[in-house]
Amino acid sequence: MVGLDGSERSVAALRRAAALADALGARIHLVAVWQYPSIGAGAYPVDAVLFESWAHDSIVEAKSKVWGANPPASLTTLVRNGSPARVLIEESRDADMLVVGSRGHGGFAGLMLGSVSMAVAEHGKCPVLVVHDVPPGHVAPEPAAAVTHA
Repeated sequence: MVGLDGSERSVAALRRAAALADALGARIHLVAVWQYPSIGAGAYPVDAVLFESWAHDSIVEAKSKVWGANPPASLTTLVRNGSPARVLIEESRDADMLVVGSRGHGGFAGLMLGSVSMAVAEHGKCPVLVVHDVPPGHVAPEPAAAVTHA
């Protein structure tokens, strides 16, 4: 299972998960979570369809960046509303591994805001792989061409 949020770090997590899935003959389940913004809540009308559409678009874009026009046939997706950490932890009950990108808040902001990657690493119901930035000059493994496994 891969948590996607539209960031380059979540795409890096998907690339790593795709390489692992290729090596292990595993399937990938993509999860994008959207939530209503807390700033200005109630002051402005919120279009749930728009937020859900952005989450769906993040999945489409990530799939395109990793596989182009040929994603694996066994790939599954889920778009849900809720707290990203809570949804990923809940969904991890049925996963063999959860792969997420590190957002890297760190410092005081990280202490105050919390971190989805920290929360799922601590509370996930399966092994969790947190993918950090790739060091300069290092090429992240690319997945093989889409192959369907039984």
